[in-house]
Amino acid sequence: MDVLNRDQVEAFWRDGYLFLEDAVPPEKLTALSSEFDNWVDQSRSHRQAFGTTLDGRPRFDVEPGHTAEAPTLRRISSPTEISDTYLDVMRSSIAVDAVAQLIGPNVTLNHSKVNSKLPGARTEVKFHQDFLFEPHSNDDMITVLYFLDDVTMQKGPLEVLPGSHRGPLYEHWHDGVFTGSVASAVVDETRDGMVPCPGRSGSACLMHGRTLHGSGPNHSDSPRTLFICAYKAEDCRPLQACHVPSVHEGEVVRGEATNRVRCSESEMAYPEIPTGASFFSQQERHTVDM
Repeated sequence: MDVLNRDQVEAFWRDGYLFLEDAVPPEKLTALSSEFDNWVDQSRSHRQAFGTTLDGRPRFDVEPGHTAEAPTLRRISSPTEISDTYLDVMRSSIAVDAVAQLIGPNVTLNHSKVNSKLPGARTEVKFHQDFLFEPHSNDDMITVLYFLDDVTMQKGPLEVLPGSHRGPLYEHWHDGVFTGSVASAVVDETRDGMVPCPGRSGSACLMHGRTLHGSGPNHSDSPRTLFICAYKAEDCRPLQACHVPSVHEGEVVRGEATNRVRCSESEMAYPEIPTGASFFSQQERHTVDM
């Protein structure tokens, strides 16, 4: 089912991202937010990352300094495994139809997660390209960021570099360390071209896997939470283990399974799979100018 008009399709392939309003119906948005609030309350009884994912790492990641009085839950890995609501949205949103229109007709899930910036937290996402975390046989990969809250400029919205999906793959290793981020010089060179992506709750941003992006901390007194689903063409096959493993990885969400692989040319260093709860611990290594 086509949900995008010609201008929207052209805009995505020109810019490497597309904003889509009303991607999550109000009743499902309320349910997503309610479950996330419950997870925040659950985190109050923990001092560090907790829970268990498919590969034995913690499912729930908290920022250093997390307390019961001031929780800083920042990542939930594979929420589709523990919530029927998140699983349903991952499968049924019109954003998935948009993904199928852009890189389908056959589309599978790569992984899912929740990233949150709670009030008082210092969480930021250093600039990076998703493809450098997850090498595949081709780059027909689209991440959908579902807005669970209104995202204002004060909340540290997603920032993207339009057209960067058609540009180079930037190094994410520095001095022998996988920092999960590009060099400071790259950020300095591209800063003036970055575009912020604020929007209302229930909206979604579709972003190509090669698009350079990041976000700053939340300076407001309300949360900024995203449910993030990474999708890919069904014939886009992994070349390394998924860094956010899930029982739903590879599930066909649109179209059908073909048992085929399609290859395109790209060159990159293999990423380092996190040993901690999330990639935030990797990005925290990026503490010097590079």
